[in-house]
Amino acid sequence: MDNRTVIQEGHLLAVFNSVHRVMKAEDLLKKLGLQVLLIPAPRVLSTDCGLALRFCNDENNGIMQALSREQLQPVFVCRCIKAGIFETVWKSEENNIP
Repeated sequence: MDNRTVIQEGHLLAVFNSVHRVMKAEDLLKKLGLQVLLIPAPRVLSTDCGLALRFCNDENNGIMQALSREQLQPVFVCRCIKAGIFETVWKSEENNIP
């Protein structure tokens, strides 16, 4: 199995609402030299596009700043606690409906 596609404990996943947005975000972040990997979103996560960007916590600030600057914020970002278990660590304010 290719270890680059495995979601390991501590990895962060940015989940987007469309394939277009996640691919645009991946392109932007890679051009900036940030380490991200486009992966199929785990089934336990509710996603509209079925894809997510995986990255390590040490890239988190740079990634979130770049996405915010370009108005490409994900719907949410979650951290893998252990295999198949995730916690949401950031959620877009645009998606919070009172």
